[in-house]
Amino acid sequence: MPEKLSRPSTRFRLLPLLAAFPLLAGCNMVVLDPAGDVAQQQGNLILVSTVLMLLIIVPVMALTIFFAWRYRAANKDATYKPDWDHSTQLELVIWAAPLLIIICLGAVTWVATHLLDPYRPLARTAPGQPIAAATQPIDVQVVALDWKWLFIYPEQGIATVNELALPAHHPVRFRISASSVMNSFYIPALAGQIYAMPGMETKLHGVFNQTGDFTGFSANYSGAGFSNMRFAVKSLDEAGFAAWVAATKAEGKTLDRNAYLALEKPSERAPVQRFAAVEPQLFDAVVNMCVEPGKMCMHDMMSIDAAGGAGIAGIHNVRSLTYDKFAARGSEPGYWGKRYVAALCSSPLMAKAETPDAAPASQAPLTGAGLPSPGKRAAPAQTALNAASPRPLS
Repeated sequence: MPEKLSRPSTRFRLLPLLAAFPLLAGCNMVVLDPAGDVAQQQGNLILVSTVLMLLIIVPVMALTIFFAWRYRAANKDATYKPDWDHSTQLELVIWAAPLLIIICLGAVTWVATHLLDPYRPLARTAPGQPIAAATQPIDVQVVALDWKWLFIYPEQGIATVNELALPAHHPVRFRISASSVMNSFYIPALAGQIYAMPGMETKLHGVFNQTGDFTGFSANYSGAGFSNMRFAVKSLDEAGFAAWVAATKAEGKTLDRNAYLALEKPSERAPVQRFAAVEPQLFDAVVNMCVEPGKMCMHDMMSIDAAGGAGIAGIHNVRSLTYDKFAARGSEPGYWGKRYVAALCSSPLMAKAETPDAAPASQAPLTGAGLPSPGKRAAPAQTALNAASPRPLS
């Protein structure tokens, strides 16, 4: 009887293995098995790069163990050559194999960098499913706030906080900015991450190939509420997306400039909010950092600078900076530099038609960077762009 008790039962031996299963439940393979075509291509790039590198790593690790065992001191049958110092064949293998791997990695990376450029409009929604020329992507304007996400749908005239809904099998174009510090917009199931920066606009193109509920989050530390800066992502069919838009319009709230200034103040664990109407060109005011009434927009300031400045009279055209990013830069009383120029007679913010996207993506094989050869005339579009650039006033 004592002998039987001294031996642990078989079922108790399996307890450590069973305890590991809850840990495995936390594994999320969404990066390698996403719901979007762009993210799937990025996942495939990770797999191809990993396999190419393992072609070197695995043989090296195996040969390390083999040589340590084959030429151990106890093995008297191993060849002993204390004066050996060179082998042409071995040198060729040592240098040629990694060089070929680097060439392959370089070629794959170069092609993927251009084809998966976040600014590049999509050419397909899935393998073998090109996008029709008449299909226009859905525009979503994204603003990273402290510590929440604001999504504006200019075509639908609605906005949401911490909730993003998109129709499946339809391309989407994100225009992304931030209100204060730099952040990073990331939906693993849709596409790769891209930074959101104040006073700047970045773009991201993507498409969902299946319906479902997913998660997006901030991938760049931005302060105390960063860990909870997550938002729900819904991939819906066409009918479901239309119903969601209708439900959002029934909420009754309006997102104007005053509402935005109240919304952008720091808050953590912000609940989902919906706005039935949005003030036109609010996003462009956010990018130009002139949501505050009377504050000059950056595009106005740059236009004045490009024209040679506002002259000596512009020295007196300043107002005290009473609000500029809650308790942040410029909010301290004091120096001359803690002021901003008030709005002059300025041009309106750029409309959507005045901010064209890049040229539609071609499915032809990628053969170069698309730059004209030295000595050749520039393309007509480039000539028109140069002609439209601002020039100093005479």
